[in-house]
Amino acid sequence: MSFLYAFFVGGLLCLIAQLLIDYTSLTPARILCSYVVAGVVLEALGLYGWIFDLAGAGISVPLTGFGSLLATGVREAVNEKGLLGVFTGGIAACSAGISGALVLSLLAALIFRPKPKEL
Repeated sequence: MSFLYAFFVGGLLCLIAQLLIDYTSLTPARILCSYVVAGVVLEALGLYGWIFDLAGAGISVPLTGFGSLLATGVREAVNEKGLLGVFTGGIAACSAGISGALVLSLLAALIFRPKPKEL
């Protein structure tokens, strides 16, 4: 049943994004940023944990999971370091994921030799 919930919630997030692309003038970059902000808001309201318990990867794999991780990192750093935690907590919490994405992107670029588009 958990696979069904993950599929439904992840599919719903994708459907919403596709509808925003098709029927609004929002760019994909703005939609992606809004998903990060939605993850932060859901975490701040205490709803993200409940949805994660229900849907698992359906909510954590899209960018909402990144937003939730940022918010959690900031909250923990503020509790430990005070106001300075606002600036350091999110990056510290997400540093492993960001580093992994950078290293894997570099490896993919080295292996596959990207070429610029011809106009």
